[in-house]
Amino acid sequence: MDKILEQLRNPKVAAAVGFVVGLIIGLFVLGWGLWPVEWTDAAPSHLRDDAKVDYLCMAIQAFGKDQRADLALQRWQELGPKAADVLIEVNSVNCPASQAELMAFQTVVKSPITAQPTSQAGLPVTTPGATEPVNPDEEETTGPSPVLLIIATLAVLGIGAALAYNLVFKNKRQPAGGTPVSRAQEMNRAAERTDFQAEGQDQPVAQFMTTYMAGDDLYDDSFSIDSPSGEFLGECGVGISETIGVGDPKKVTAFEVWLFDKNDIQTITKVLMSTHAFNDPAINQRLASKGEPVLVGPGTKVLLETATLTLEARVVDLGYGSGALPPESNFDRLTLELAVWPRAKA
Repeated sequence: MDKILEQLRNPKVAAAVGFVVGLIIGLFVLGWGLWPVEWTDAAPSHLRDDAKVDYLCMAIQAFGKDQRADLALQRWQELGPKAADVLIEVNSVNCPASQAELMAFQTVVKSPITAQPTSQAGLPVTTPGATEPVNPDEEETTGPSPVLLIIATLAVLGIGAALAYNLVFKNKRQPAGGTPVSRAQEMNRAAERTDFQAEGQDQPVAQFMTTYMAGDDLYDDSFSIDSPSGEFLGECGVGISETIGVGDPKKVTAFEVWLFDKNDIQTITKVLMSTHAFNDPAINQRLASKGEPVLVGPGTKVLLETATLTLEARVVDLGYGSGALPPESNFDRLTLELAVWPRAKA
């Protein structure tokens, strides 16, 4: 589950998963299940072939009774370009209309089709050279092909299976100890929280532990600050501020710790820098625009104050990465404890 959640933090992966899930819900659940397409006010030309024959037979019978040539012609034209084929079928089936009614109808619609002679038993007589009636079951049917529907379903399922495989099994670059996110969570659980009451201080209204591990390129932790009664007071958090070098994973050289107070118009930010970044004038000056630069070391404490809140960020653990970059320039890990109190009134 941690692997899936970490991969979903990648915008490209999240977009692909969202597309597949949306396609499945929209096409199969909504389009074919809950709200399928329903035909209303369809013309006789959209009927099944056997229903077209029944319709024309009734139209012929109606003309025989009311002699409305205009209605007969209208009903004929509503059958579309294949009306003549339908009339052939009427001649070949046991239509209740009489031969006189059929001939009169053909005269009105000016169809070149002539009535087939019938035997005394009422069955049509096939003459040599005559075209056999078309069987409606043999005509090409319209609508989506079941084969195409099956192919589309298998394609969607295949895409989903491929994404699931890529998310869960294919990521072989992760170390044996788990993903950066899962290892960070283990660090948070193992880190010892400060007992402020034992140190003679008031118990904070909120206390959090957050850890960055190299490889977590989307690291950005934020926490809600609430009073003991559940009232929202503000938010705080830590995120990546600056990286150096090239390639993946990112080489983080500075973090931002920030505090938002609902009673203050300004969010307070301080930048926690590696030794290299703090001593590099160009990097230090560039990051100073984001907040006060602070050199990070074991046990370093950083204080942020707003109108009604005070936050203390304490470095619980840190480690630098190795490689071709300058010494102590990029973090391998960083664990911070964030504690928040109501600010004492002056």
